[in-house]
Amino acid sequence: MTTPAIPLLVVDDEGPIRRLLRTSLGAQGYRVLEAATGAAALAAAARDAPDAILLDLGLPDIGGLEVIRRLRASGDPTPIIVLSSRDDERGKVEALDLGADDYVTKPFGMAELVARIRTALRHRVQQQGAEAVFRSGDLLVDLTRRIVQVGGVDVKLSNKEWAILRVLVLNAGRVLTHKALMQEVWGPTVDVQYLRIYVRQLRQKIERDPERPEHIVTETGVGYRLTDAG
Repeated sequence: MTTPAIPLLVVDDEGPIRRLLRTSLGAQGYRVLEAATGAAALAAAARDAPDAILLDLGLPDIGGLEVIRRLRASGDPTPIIVLSSRDDERGKVEALDLGADDYVTKPFGMAELVARIRTALRHRVQQQGAEAVFRSGDLLVDLTRRIVQVGGVDVKLSNKEWAILRVLVLNAGRVLTHKALMQEVWGPTVDVQYLRIYVRQLRQKIERDPERPEHIVTETGVGYRLTDAG
């Protein structure tokens, strides 16, 4: 029996980009649905129930940020990957804080985009299955037993370091904004410098080279991502 193609919704007002994604992602085994406006995107998301949405922010009617806001307000959990211009740092942050799962900067490589799609789909399955043990390279995190190991050796974390790592593990592969991390660990009032200090300390404990981190990667101007090699 043939495995059904995974449906993806591509939302972009530029026809050439939609055609490129339809051809390239189709060759990867995905079934690409298309929308050129925000209104069409909302209708397609409700009607076709795609497994993931690739969303450009600069749409001609309802902007991409408003599309994200409406989807999340309706309870729609579909992974959303934002297709963003290189200089739209503020838009990336706002999209992620509204509930987008990730972003890819234009122009993007197809291999990178496919990897982000797979990560978003895997993260959704993991959330539904509530996996308790995370492994990536030499890093192991057991959320139930509160155990952290690097290369099989136990690592002792402070409460705040554990809280940050736990949130990153629960969102492994996704980029989390500074605001999202701070909200989860401290609440809405803490200064971002506190987060940077604790991330630096955490890297000292779990990275082979804290100056060139392999696990907790900085997304410049946006936040952090825990790499997911699973």
